[in-house]
Parts: sequence; C-alpha cells; structure tokens
Amino acid sequence: MEKEQFSAEKMDAHWRKTSKLMWTLLFWWFFFSFFVHAFAIQLNGIVILGFPIGFYMAAQGSLVAFVVLCFWNASAQNKIDEEFGVAEE
Repeated sequence: MEKEQFSAEKMDAHWRKTSKLMWTLLFWWFFFSFFVHAFAIQLNGIVILGFPIGFYMAAQGSLVAFVVLCFWNASAQNKIDEEFGVAEE
C-alpha cells in the first residue's frame, strides 16, 4: 500500500515535532556527557559501595542515561510518525 502524500503544512508540522524532540535529546545528551562530569571531583566526597559517586556517575550513570535516551528517542519518534501517518508497519 502506498503512503499518502504529505502537504507542505503537514511536512512542516512533522519536522517541527521531530526537530523539538531532537533538540531535547541533544540537551540531555550534553547534560549527561559534560555537565555531570564537570562536578565529578566534588561528588567524589560521597562514597557508595566503596566507589566515589563521581566515578560511578562518570563510568556507569552516563551510560545508563544514554541507553534510556536511545529508547526514549525511538518511542517518541514512533509516536510522532504514527500521528502523521508515516510510521513503519
């Protein structure tokens, strides 16, 4: 079955939502990549299970956040695509 053709307004609306999602994810990526690590030394005063929390946030916390961001991106983009009738079946 052939997909319906997008009007210019519908394409713009789809891109606006996709772009908003992209910038939101980029903000969170930046936050977990750089901002959290900037305070690692100050966070090292707190120790959990023998590891300083600064080390934990840098080594494990950011990686978990990136995986969550990937799944959130896939889910949110799929909802946007379904709303505009361009989702994969």
